[in-house]
Amino acid sequence: MSRTYKATGINLKTQALGESDKIVTILTREFGLIRAVAPGARKHNSSLGGRSGMFVVNELLIAKGRSLDKITQAQTLKTYPGLAKDLGKLSASQYLAEIVLCEALSEQPQEELYDLFNEHLHRLEMVSSANPSGVLAHLAHGVFHLLALAGLTPQVQICCLSQHPLKPDFTDPNWQVGFSIPAGGTVSLEARERLRKEGEREMRAEGQRGRGAGGQREINNQFPMPNAPYPLSPEGAPPSPMPNTHTVVVHRQEIPVISCRLGAMELALLQHLSQPEIMQIDGAKDHHWLSVEQTLRQYAQYQLGRPIRSATLIDSYFAANHDATV
Repeated sequence: MSRTYKATGINLKTQALGESDKIVTILTREFGLIRAVAPGARKHNSSLGGRSGMFVVNELLIAKGRSLDKITQAQTLKTYPGLAKDLGKLSASQYLAEIVLCEALSEQPQEELYDLFNEHLHRLEMVSSANPSGVLAHLAHGVFHLLALAGLTPQVQICCLSQHPLKPDFTDPNWQVGFSIPAGGTVSLEARERLRKEGEREMRAEGQRGRGAGGQREINNQFPMPNAPYPLSPEGAPPSPMPNTHTVVVHRQEIPVISCRLGAMELALLQHLSQPEIMQIDGAKDHHWLSVEQTLRQYAQYQLGRPIRSATLIDSYFAANHDATV
């Protein structure tokens, strides 16, 4: 006899199985990520048809199976009908769902992730359809919070090199800050330039020291000193090191690769995303939010090790509504 268990979960992904069934990937509060068969869900009159749809929250009774569990009962607790009525909202929801699928664990409670995901779906549903940039803003907010929950938050408040706070300079229209995906966040361009110049000076100094040491070895080999502390190597090779000597290895701080450059408004928006609620920021335009979303997208893909497929739908949606080239 199969064991059964109860769970409350939201559907993240579905795929067809056989002629009439579905496999549903569900994020549950109690057991994390599970995959279960919804038998007959693709039949016209199936009671599991609507309950197995995307972003439907159900109270489930599930039978444990050998390879796949099976949904035996489902009672719908919540749906998000507003998401399906707007391509931008639906694309953003699928975008967040992909991140959740990467972060969620199986056979472990995932209450925080479950609550956070539902909260951001609710916020996306409430965005006015006449405000496409609001979709981008709430999408970026959701991505930032999901990364934070996984301990993958990009550093946007201080410079990754100098550890000094970064403050956007709105008085200079040409002011910029770097964002380095490998370094994990924002980088002051001035600090990076100083590090580059210091590295060049050290390399020149080492080159001069190396030439001086090589010349001295050549002189010593031509005129060996009596009672030398160690024998000179033949054919002008460097002498063997003395016993009990230590080699000092100097590690230079690497110059981070700049993945993109952000203006003052874009940095301000990034820094604002750590707040619990997203607020209206004067002067923020659609292209600013688009730049922020694309920066977070590249960072999230790097951290998660996989592309976010739904991001192409966001690009298409934004281009169609704003004639923007992405």
